[in-house]
Amino acid sequence: MSNDAQASGEGIVTAALMVIGDEILSGRTKDKNIGYIADHLTAIGIQLKEVRVVPDEEAEIVAAVNALRARYTYVFTTGGIGPTHDDITADSIARAFGVGIDVDERALKPMLAYFEKRGVEVTPARLRMARIPFGAELVENSVSIAPGFMLGNVIVMAGIPSIMQVMLDAASRRLKTGKKMLSAALDLHRPEGEIAGPFAELQQRYPDVPMGSYPFQRDGKPGTQLVLRSTDPERLAAAEAELKSLLTARGWL
Repeated sequence: MSNDAQASGEGIVTAALMVIGDEILSGRTKDKNIGYIADHLTAIGIQLKEVRVVPDEEAEIVAAVNALRARYTYVFTTGGIGPTHDDITADSIARAFGVGIDVDERALKPMLAYFEKRGVEVTPARLRMARIPFGAELVENSVSIAPGFMLGNVIVMAGIPSIMQVMLDAASRRLKTGKKMLSAALDLHRPEGEIAGPFAELQQRYPDVPMGSYPFQRDGKPGTQLVLRSTDPERLAAAEAELKSLLTARGWL
């Protein structure tokens, strides 16, 4: 385990996610990675604060990654590191950092062995997946060999969910983590509008405990789930206790 990883719990660690691809923006492909990444980061103590979807345009990727990497502890990207002409993420990240990019022997050697073993033709298109920005660390891909990479605080992963997931696991071992976000939830058989006033007053008394309300339908009747979140277990417990007291006093719990 790295020294950064051993620093777990010492503070708040934040992240942004960039989903790269025209196919996402056009609706041809439905993203399956955002929820998985959010769950994974929450579980290890990294707070996902922002998600952006950007097209396969170098200038847009460069602008977005430079804005996000300056604002958050980590930036994760998905998509655009395959063999086709529109897979421009690696080149765009290199440009964002102002470094060169070329075929990396660390990536190329296992890829060639993988192709030979499976009788896969080595083409210029496939070799594009071995192009890594100078100074980047490789992120292991145990599914199809072609790696992702980490440059600075930016972690670049594939868009295919099964590959993204193993890359995320591999990258996570290197990351600093912080206080884990805890949550408490209550389901009420009351409409959201009825609960909104008292819930807003509670939020004012606990500004450091984010609160959200989420309406649902159950057996044809309206209900609302109230969720409290905090990295401080004592503050979360205090807010939850006051919420239960408030709801009980109104006969709602």
